[in-house]
Amino acid sequence: MSIKEFNINISPDEAMNKITEGVIKGTISGKLVDFYERFSGEHQVMVFVLEKFFMRTSNRSSMTVTIDNFGDVTKVHAVASGSSESPFFRFDWGAGDSFANSVENALAQHIIS
Repeated sequence: MSIKEFNINISPDEAMNKITEGVIKGTISGKLVDFYERFSGEHQVMVFVLEKFFMRTSNRSSMTVTIDNFGDVTKVHAVASGSSESPFFRFDWGAGDSFANSVENALAQHIIS
């Protein structure tokens, strides 16, 4: 399991588009599994689940991404899981980190501290 959390300077809609473009497009095994969105006035929250096959672990990994703009900035929280190759050990040969890093890489130019 790998967790990434950071703030960005674009809207949740723009972030979702960049993540979808960077993580799913151009891959054979990547897909959007589910998408949920809610609004509260001017504020928005998006939750979506991505799935991708990783050859190094010989299984599909999932990642849940939550994006909201309830504060002064847009916050991204991504959790990759299910990439372990064993029912007993959580060692995943880096597939979880790679999957979570792909979200960070897709939004790298918009990350703020």
